[in-house]
Amino acid sequence: MKQAMYIAIGIIAASVVFLIVGFNKEEVVATVNGEEIEQDALYEKMVQTNGAEALDVLISNEIIRQEAEEADITVTEEELEAELVEYEEMYGGAQGLEAAIAESGLTMEDLKTEMEHFLKIEKMIGPDIEITDEAIETYFKENQESLGQGVKVEASHILTETKEQAGEVAKKLADGGDFAELATEYSLDAASAENGGELGSFGKGAMAPAFEEAAFAMEPGEISEPVETEFGYHIIKVTDKTEASEATLEDSREQIKEILFDEALNAQYAAWLAEKQAAYDIETKLNQG
Repeated sequence: MKQAMYIAIGIIAASVVFLIVGFNKEEVVATVNGEEIEQDALYEKMVQTNGAEALDVLISNEIIRQEAEEADITVTEEELEAELVEYEEMYGGAQGLEAAIAESGLTMEDLKTEMEHFLKIEKMIGPDIEITDEAIETYFKENQESLGQGVKVEASHILTETKEQAGEVAKKLADGGDFAELATEYSLDAASAENGGELGSFGKGAMAPAFEEAAFAMEPGEISEPVETEFGYHIIKVTDKTEASEATLEDSREQIKEILFDEALNAQYAAWLAEKQAAYDIETKLNQG
């Protein structure tokens, strides 16, 4: 359900844009060899390309709001914060989530609105979903390999633009300089530099190939020579390493239950929404030309 909700968020991004730009028809948004393109022309084009999908999302959200209100279902700030923590984990931390939101053209408030919709859906539909032990065991047998824990590394880095700058930092480290302080001072990666260069824990496939090759070859406490990637030159410090482990049913039970619950919630939400749409008096007035 969360993954499906990301798609909805992307659609809402388009709706937010055209709803904001569509009302001052006299305003010029571009000129081509002196010929003006007015804002109403942009609005019409965006309505034609994104309007129906965006309006569907807004209608669905209004149905959710009305149904939750009728059922006296609310979402607390504490529940939103707990959900936000889950999202941050999915994106490798708060900074990763913020970057994804910014890339989509939305804000954290937009995401919180969507989280509130999701939690209302979960409260309305979730109680009717039952995940059996048999379903969990079947899923485990079919997905045991992917449920296993791959090797992970926890690391920090200092990113510089040139090899010479990396060499200067490496010399200061060799002379006893503090890695975190030097990261804050020198690293071009502003997001991690604020935390002393910390990148957190990551598995294979998450980083640039050269960076990953160096990091996974190191042991905790080691500091690398400068490593070149498309972003510049990295000095890497590995702080922890977790070896790969095979999944067990008991260790995976809660994770599987959550996966199956989300799948069931997603399927039942589609049926629930279709039923509500049929029952509601919905009139659309979107002009798509």
